[in-house]
Amino acid sequence: MTTPPREMTPLMREITAYIAGALERPLPPEAAEKTRHCLLDTLACMISGLPLKPGRIAVEMVRAMGGSPEALVVGTDLLTNGLNAAFANGMTARADETDDVHARSRTHPGAGMIPSALAMAEREGRSGEALLRAIALGYDIGCRLTPALGLAQLEDRGFGPQPIGQQWGAAAAAGALAGLDQTQARYLLAYAAQQTSGLETWYGDLEHVEASFFMGGMSSRDGYAAAAMVAAGFTANPDVFAQKPRSFLDIFSSRPDPSELTRDLGRRFEIMDSNIKKWWVGSPIHAALESLLQLRREHGLAPAKVKRVRARLPARDAVIVDGRNSPNINLHHVLAIALIDGDVSFAAAHDFARMKDPAILAEKAKIELIRDDELQKLMPRRTATVEITTADGRELKHHTPAVLGTKDRPMSREQVAEKATALIAPAFGERRTRELVEAIWSIERIADVRELRPRLSAGG
Repeated sequence: MTTPPREMTPLMREITAYIAGALERPLPPEAAEKTRHCLLDTLACMISGLPLKPGRIAVEMVRAMGGSPEALVVGTDLLTNGLNAAFANGMTARADETDDVHARSRTHPGAGMIPSALAMAEREGRSGEALLRAIALGYDIGCRLTPALGLAQLEDRGFGPQPIGQQWGAAAAAGALAGLDQTQARYLLAYAAQQTSGLETWYGDLEHVEASFFMGGMSSRDGYAAAAMVAAGFTANPDVFAQKPRSFLDIFSSRPDPSELTRDLGRRFEIMDSNIKKWWVGSPIHAALESLLQLRREHGLAPAKVKRVRARLPARDAVIVDGRNSPNINLHHVLAIALIDGDVSFAAAHDFARMKDPAILAEKAKIELIRDDELQKLMPRRTATVEITTADGRELKHHTPAVLGTKDRPMSREQVAEKATALIAPAFGERRTRELVEAIWSIERIADVRELRPRLSAGG
């Protein structure tokens, strides 16, 4: 045990006690089950993200750097130090638009937090149950931070909420797995505060590489680094929430709400509110895609039967997916694929060449994206309305009040496994994929998470 500094604000006392005690605190059954869902989903994202450019170049870089064999880069044969593994796995997890989203905090917690937790669990030889508890802890800390700072406050200053919340969650999860006590947890938050970053200058990224760093690799790497530094003996300011002369919260926000950090802590688990995506496209597209596919199925709407499509999205969501250069973040392109194919496969969502296909361009010309201020009032619920005018003059309409996978309409275990299988099986094969899925469903039985390496490595 380290000698505790005398001064501690009540806020610091409650948060650090929560971090230090996380591995001894059982999760309620429903929170444990959702954590398994998020873990499997994120592992699937890592594996499917490997061949994409952000994942591919991150793994190449880490392989060249070497490092002691502490943790696995998932989907490869590469064992490297925990810091490198956390970074590479964060990049692969966010190489696509497949990872989970926490709407209230506007973070992508799985891609930012789980790689850091997994790497530290491997380094320390922790159990599967400890890993689950640490992941849930990461969501609890990270997903409360950005509401405490104020999302509007962050945006006004040009900060993206994703890496800010994710890095704090990654630090908390890795810190718990590193065995930090309450005083060390105070230092942990000091180094999380020093590394808090994430500028929204990434919007000009043309190949999703900086976006993968912004929302995955950076959070995982920096959160792991904070935990590893303190575990190695680094000390720091013992209370970043104290006013000396300004607290961390005051630096990032002119109107912070510290109570958000501890409200219902240990009773309300943020991981329960994380949205797992059904499709491999940007989150704002999902509700409109679900509505379009529902109308297409109900009315047999082949492209020739569709004259016009109007997709109504919350105003802020519409901005994100309007005219983007990446196929799986461009609403018009995704809906055009859905009209032609009757669904959106992983391959189709990542086919840049198809963005120039005359058939796709013809369908895109029929689609109008409408920024709906009334739907904006329902945020953070993922909702959309699609209206179709048919070639024979009918007016059809479908509203999705809550898309599948969101907290208002969560996926079942079977649905999560189905998505994971679609992402993993092309790389691992059906048998190995089934074995991995079953291993995650029974992860509490694993005494040392390094036992998962044969299931998660390239060679198996």
